[in-house]
Amino acid sequence: MERINDALKVFSSLKDRKDNVMCNSLISGCIKNRRYKEAFSIMSKMRPNVVALTSALGACSENSDLWIGKQIHCLSLHFGFTDDTQLCNAILDMYAKCGKILYARSLFDGISNKCVVSWTSMIDAYGSHGYGIEALELFKQMEVNRNGVMPNSVTFLAVLSACGHSGLVEEGRKCFHLMREKYGLDPDREHYACFIDVLGRAGRIDEAWSLFDGMVKNGTNPTAAVWIALLNACSLNQDIARGEIAAKRLLEVEPDKPSNYVLLSNFYAAFGRWDSVDKLRDVMKQKGLNKEAGSSRVTVKPHDKTVIIGESRIAGVFL
Repeated sequence: MERINDALKVFSSLKDRKDNVMCNSLISGCIKNRRYKEAFSIMSKMRPNVVALTSALGACSENSDLWIGKQIHCLSLHFGFTDDTQLCNAILDMYAKCGKILYARSLFDGISNKCVVSWTSMIDAYGSHGYGIEALELFKQMEVNRNGVMPNSVTFLAVLSACGHSGLVEEGRKCFHLMREKYGLDPDREHYACFIDVLGRAGRIDEAWSLFDGMVKNGTNPTAAVWIALLNACSLNQDIARGEIAAKRLLEVEPDKPSNYVLLSNFYAAFGRWDSVDKLRDVMKQKGLNKEAGSSRVTVKPHDKTVIIGESRIAGVFL
């Protein structure tokens, strides 16, 4: 919601014609735009509901706003909403995105009716923070749980990603084959990209390309993510010949994405190919492409106030 001020004006003009749908939508928009005062002002004038809190938690996850997320968690406890699995999943995800893995696990353990999203969210939380062993252990528990919850393709993607972050090659291989053999799930292009990344990080470059060849023979067309995984694998394993093939195909798939040029620049720079780096820079200038600037925020929230004490933006540097 980019025009939050206009939305607030329209909302104020409605007077007594506001319903929960309108309130829920505006609360979510306010949180996304860091207009916390307005969001909680709207909440204070209505009885909080599961939809509003779940929506607000999603925004907190996107912005890594732990302090606001905790306040919403407290509201959920106060109004007795923590029996709602979807809301608990959102709280779990918020804690995970904010780096509070122990809080997330505590939430997970307390969910009485865990669904596939609950299990997948916690597995992904472990994996994204480098706890690959814990992610795999939880996946094993999921397989034998008595509630009949079955892993889906997103679950397997989370497990494969966890294996990649933690260098668990054989475990990743078993997971990849388990999809089809036990659960009848055909690996999608995202799964191939993820497992190629696992193999590349472990130095299994030939196996990564063999997997790619098998994917193509099965009739699955590679996406940009697959080419990126292959390019990264080639860069890590000093395979410039096949890396240039992946680089060429990546630009054919996504010719106007600045991050792809930066990725290729880093690839050529790793081999000392500065002439190629210069050519890529010239192509970017001709196309009018600019690398997006990175940013960081530091917030301090004493008591009931939210104070931004520092914000920096770092311009992208193209080698």
